[in-house]
Amino acid sequence: MSAVEEKIAELGLKLPQVVPPLAAYQPAVRSGAYVHTSGQLPMVDGALPLTGKVGAEVSAEQANELAATCALNALAAVKSVIKDLDRIQRVVKVVGFVASAPDFTGQPGVLNGASELLGEILGEKGVHARSAVGVAVLPLDAPVEVEIQVEVAE
Repeated sequence: MSAVEEKIAELGLKLPQVVPPLAAYQPAVRSGAYVHTSGQLPMVDGALPLTGKVGAEVSAEQANELAATCALNALAAVKSVIKDLDRIQRVVKVVGFVASAPDFTGQPGVLNGASELLGEILGEKGVHARSAVGVAVLPLDAPVEVEIQVEVAE
C-alpha cells in the first residue's frame, strides 16, 4: 500500500474503485507529466447518496461532504492511470461544479470539501488552484462534480 493510501486509511476512508464512465470518455488521461481526470460525481458503491440542488434539496454541509467523495473518486481515477499515488508531485488544479438553487451562492464552501480532503491526504502536495462554479444541473441530478489535474513523477 502506498503512503498516500495509508494516509487515506488513517483518515478512516477507503480508496474506491474507479467509477465507470457514464458516456464516451475515460475517467482519467495522462499527458506528459500531468494526469487530468474527468468530472467525478460523488458515487458510492455505484450510486449517488443524494440528488438535487444545493440550497434546496441538499444542504451546503451535505454537499461539502459529497465534494470530498468526488475528490476521493478523482484520486481513484488518477491511480488507474499511474498505479501508485505516491507519484503525485502536486495537485495543480481543482475544478468543481455545484448544482445550485437559484439563490445559493456558497459554491466555494461546498468545494472546500474536496480541497480540504486533498490537503489532508497529500499535505503541501495537495495545495492547488481552484474554480468553484454554480450550474443549473449536473449528470444524474448530482449535487456536485469535481475534476482534478495532478503533476506526477516519472
